[in-house]
Amino acid sequence: MKAFKLENEPKIATGFKTPDDYFDNFSTKVLQQINDREAKVIPLYKQKKVIAMLVAAIVIMALMIPIINNYNNKAKDLDEATLETYLSYQSNLNQYDLIKELDSKDIDKLSKSVALEQETLEDILSSNPNIENLISE
Repeated sequence: MKAFKLENEPKIATGFKTPDDYFDNFSTKVLQQINDREAKVIPLYKQKKVIAMLVAAIVIMALMIPIINNYNNKAKDLDEATLETYLSYQSNLNQYDLIKELDSKDIDKLSKSVALEQETLEDILSSNPNIENLISE
């Protein structure tokens, strides 16, 4: 193999040449071009795309408000008819299951709302032959 020497090989010209005194005036030319150029200002309200996007965003937000309100509404109030219908069709539901789900607030509400008179209570107990079962429960 032949020895390769960089210093002895003929040099190839790059093809790029800078004009005379180019770097002497370079900074003044650049600063002059920056100062001459004015920024074109387009007001936001004159762009039709921006207005259309704002209107679309407002419409989407307006449509989302009822959905968000329904999602966040966690009311557990049931009307009596719905609750009664549900309980009547549940054949495997007994009184112990119902008692297990009651907490102290529910028991206080029941004791305030149920007001039995002595005469009514005596009539119920006297007419029911299973008085021992009622007393034990």
